[in-house]
Amino acid sequence: FLLLTLVVLGAPTDEASLTEPARGACKRCCDPLDPSTDAPPLPPSHHHLPYPMPEVRPYINITILKGEKGDRGEPGMPGKWGKEGPRGERGAQGQKGSKGQMGTAGEPCKHQYAAFSVGRKKALHSSEGFQVLIFDTVFVNLYSHFDMFNGKFYCYVGGLYYFSLNVHTWNFKETYMHIMHNEEEAVILYAQPSDRSIMQSQSLMLELQEKDEIWVRLYKRERENAIYSDDVDVYITFNGYLIKPSLD
Repeated sequence: FLLLTLVVLGAPTDEASLTEPARGACKRCCDPLDPSTDAPPLPPSHHHLPYPMPEVRPYINITILKGEKGDRGEPGMPGKWGKEGPRGERGAQGQKGSKGQMGTAGEPCKHQYAAFSVGRKKALHSSEGFQVLIFDTVFVNLYSHFDMFNGKFYCYVGGLYYFSLNVHTWNFKETYMHIMHNEEEAVILYAQPSDRSIMQSQSLMLELQEKDEIWVRLYKRERENAIYSDDVDVYITFNGYLIKPSLD
């Protein structure tokens, strides 16, 4: 579409008004004709109009003319890296992936053990103070965790342990002993005086930490207190072993 806009421009005029012939001039019929009267009348000129005529010029508004879509231009240079936006919401859980390949074989598990079984062939009578029961015979002493010199088991592997103590009582004498956990009395082994000697036992399970100590103590002399044995047979035994090591 073409938009035609009328632009009105003021055109200057040479004469402000048309000159009219003088009135009152007398003409005779035999007078020659005025040459100007024989010619056809001329169209009026705006130079002889008493007012300016508008000048019409066409004006085309190019902005309303839409052409064909051009080709896509070359991509521009990448802009600067923008600031990190806020963290979005957590998406939905995806589907389970396929099973991966088997990995390489790991190192073999480290088995942890602890066990001991010791005995005594000599009888023992109570004294004025507490006595540590010392053993003189070894049946099992895995990794030498039981110290035969001082009669104590030292815990190198923390976990759950089982312990048992077996003794032979003495006729007409009391038997009064404790299985000790460090410096605390864990359980007692006791037998009243009797005219007959018997085998007496005690057992328990304990949760040990590394560096804990387990040992047997004979009570101090307040009454006649003793355990029996001889050089031929082993009447006194003390045993312990690890049931389950700690996870850490």
